[in-house]
Amino acid sequence: MNNILNVTDEASVQLKKIISSAPFGTIGVVVGVDKSGCSGYSYKLDFATENDVKNLEYVQKNSVKVFIDPKATMFLLGSEMDYSTDKLSSRFVFKNPNEKNTCGCGESFSV
Repeated sequence: MNNILNVTDEASVQLKKIISSAPFGTIGVVVGVDKSGCSGYSYKLDFATENDVKNLEYVQKNSVKVFIDPKATMFLLGSEMDYSTDKLSSRFVFKNPNEKNTCGCGESFSV
């Protein structure tokens, strides 16, 4: 299901850098959603190993695999994962059409 999450070129470049210095056996990242923050949910990224991702859906961009936690699928449908850099910070940004609200700091969302 490639329509779960779109990964931008900027995000794939940064993920490739992170994975290149990740622990041995890392084959990509897993995107998930946790109950957290003042709005209800937050995105989480973890390193993925071959044993962690059996039967998980994934998207691939520029040879980087981004696996989708099955519990996060309904929250991520149609989303875009981007990487943003400005004078004060750099971070992965999710543009999610399912979000109804986000908290003031942008760390959590509700659906």
